[in-house]
Amino acid sequence: MNPPVPDLARVFRAESGRILASLMMHTHSVDLAEDALQSALLEATEKWPVKGLPKNQAAWLLTVARRRLIDRFRKESFRNARTTLQAILDTQPETENSGESDAPIPDERLRLIFTCCHPALAENVRVPLTLKTLCGFSTREIARAFLTNEININQRLTRAKRKIRSAGIAYEVPEGDALNIRLPSVLSVIYLIYNESYSAFEGHALTRTNLAEEAIRLARVLYNLLPRPEVAGLLALLLLHHSRESARSSDTCAFIPLEHQNRKLWNQDLIQEGTKILLMALSQGKPDVYQLQASISGLHAMAENWVSTDWSQILQLYALLYRLNPSPVVSLNQAVALAHSGNVEDAFKTLNELEDALSSYQPFFAARAELAERLNHQNQALKDYDKALSLTKNSAERDFLSRKRLHLVENKD
Repeated sequence: MNPPVPDLARVFRAESGRILASLMMHTHSVDLAEDALQSALLEATEKWPVKGLPKNQAAWLLTVARRRLIDRFRKESFRNARTTLQAILDTQPETENSGESDAPIPDERLRLIFTCCHPALAENVRVPLTLKTLCGFSTREIARAFLTNEININQRLTRAKRKIRSAGIAYEVPEGDALNIRLPSVLSVIYLIYNESYSAFEGHALTRTNLAEEAIRLARVLYNLLPRPEVAGLLALLLLHHSRESARSSDTCAFIPLEHQNRKLWNQDLIQEGTKILLMALSQGKPDVYQLQASISGLHAMAENWVSTDWSQILQLYALLYRLNPSPVVSLNQAVALAHSGNVEDAFKTLNELEDALSSYQPFFAARAELAERLNHQNQALKDYDKALSLTKNSAERDFLSRKRLHLVENKD
């Protein structure tokens, strides 16, 4: 009877980031590293069912991938091939068995994260490249998440890899001022991946939960390798946000807003972990946009119910956040908090002033529709619900807004 073989897709998803990062230490080429890993995966499908599982499957894959690179560099004569070949040989284990079963994989993912998120790359290619290399997602999964096709994603990935080569982007973690300049780009990509989970194509392989959990996993990797306060703030924010995931929907309702969520369903372990990380970050006295947003999310987590939410402190935090990031989106959130604190009219006036800046932003129209309804501006509310619906990609949110609009029509004077 043949020995059991693990789900290779699971192994690949869990280990591809570390393996690719290690291979790129020598090749500095995403394409060469990916090709070598794919060859190793193919060999695994042929050998593991016959010979049995190696003790360390990831190390086995890395060793075989290195051999494929060695074979390739020996046959080819492109620039620096000899130097690269020798570097790989120097890191190759002395014996085949020990190399394939016991050798640890050096964690070079921090280098890979900074490469994928380099500011020289267009923003719309950083996220797909990160999902592909560090998370092991297929182009089909990424395409489904971004509501596009595989051809489009492949084109983005090709442009990114070409840019890495042509611009000579170094495979390294920057230091000093360069690190401070580059880190926001890395944090932004991870945050974008998490935010994209709210508009993922539902019903397909890559669900909103998959994306959210991958963003958290990346944030954990980054925090473990680079425990800086801004990284801690991002991780805390994602953990606190994700603690409410189970309460955001039910068997009868695909989308439940924060106000109506069953707080007993919130994940207390994530809340405690996120709060602990946040407090450590805040203790260093360098609050940033992620720490402030995490603090706001933390206040929601501390409130026993919606009524007892500390809106006064939340307003103060939004004021601080606006100083660091004076964007119309922050102003929108601040106005919503103002409305929940009881000052609906002033909040509505603020939203009207933001219309030009947020003319394509769905949450703006959804928020103003709700305030207009509370102020009995029914025609304005209907108009804004229609606009919000036209801008909504997520089917659960579309159903929620449709129900609110229908309720308004049924109760319209």
